Amino acid sequence: MKEKVLVGMSGGVDSTITSLLLKEEGYEVEGLYMKLHSKPGYHEIHQARAQKAADFVGIKLHVLDLQEIFNEKVFQPFIESYAEGKTPNPCALCNRNLKFGEMIKYADEIGAQYLATGHYIKTDGKYLYAAEDDTKDQSYFLFYINREILPRLKFPLGQRHKKDIKELAASIKGLESFSSQRESSEICFVESTYTDLLKEYVQVDQIGEVLDQEGNVVGEHKGYMHYTIGKRKGFTVHGAHDPHFVLKINPEKNQIIVGKKEDLACFNVKLNNLNMFDDRKEFDTTVKLRYRTKSVRCHVQIKNEIAELTLEEGVFGVAVGQAAVFYDDDKLIGGGWIIES
Repeated sequence: MKEKVLVGMSGGVDSTITSLLLKEEGYEVEGLYMKLHSKPGYHEIHQARAQKAADFVGIKLHVLDLQEIFNEKVFQPFIESYAEGKTPNPCALCNRNLKFGEMIKYADEIGAQYLATGHYIKTDGKYLYAAEDDTKDQSYFLFYINREILPRLKFPLGQRHKKDIKELAASIKGLESFSSQRESSEICFVESTYTDLLKEYVQVDQIGEVLDQEGNVVGEHKGYMHYTIGKRKGFTVHGAHDPHFVLKINPEKNQIIVGKKEDLACFNVKLNNLNMFDDRKEFDTTVKLRYRTKSVRCHVQIKNEIAELTLEEGVFGVAVGQAAVFYDDDKLIGGGWIIES
């Protein structure tokens, strides 16, 4: 009897090729399209694409409406984080709670032993590893998934490169259109800018004070939610000749604190809500403090569920609310959420 694998299908080229590869490997494959956010018109287009892909591969496509859970676990925390002056990471929350949370529950319901997605990442059943294609690697966003499900995960694209996947789709009659589809955005529910979205729910535009590090008022800004740590534009600093950068955000007083670039350098970071794939408590490793940034060496000490990081070199633009993810070479060993920098 064939082992069954449930594949998360978005209607894009990656999940489509994932389904095809797994079927060719001899698995019984079924697809699942998840309705997450409620962006108008989005699901009509993408569900139709997912159905077209499932029909081509010759598999059943299930549809699961998770909009209510998505709103509770991902979207509302996204809004609240900006209101609190933090910089959120909704993709990591979505991966834990929905794509590898609700989806694994659904796999159990239909008797699927495995769960697969089109993510560019690798696993050996115990750890996650960065993808072969470092330009598409998505391991940073999967650091928060439950380690107990790792033996059940399959990522057929982890060993492959994106350009090869697109070329493969272009070479298969019936899938040519998938190879040229527009890539999905980094945050799927943000249409243009995050501030445009926030304006529908909270008051974003509210003139406030810009302070220097001594607490002196040196300018004004257009509302603290327009800024993240490290931003250097969109506010005034009277008489400034050199660029200034956002160092801190004070949401209670609608103030931002600015300084020179060298003032941004961060050497010590604290994390909470840790998710580790092994049980080490003190170790030397590398850490990535934001997606698309280089990893830096650090010493980690975990006490009372809080990780304290000492960085070997200063990192600019470290923001509360972002994820810090630990790597040994390409092995992902865990991470947590930045609460102090």
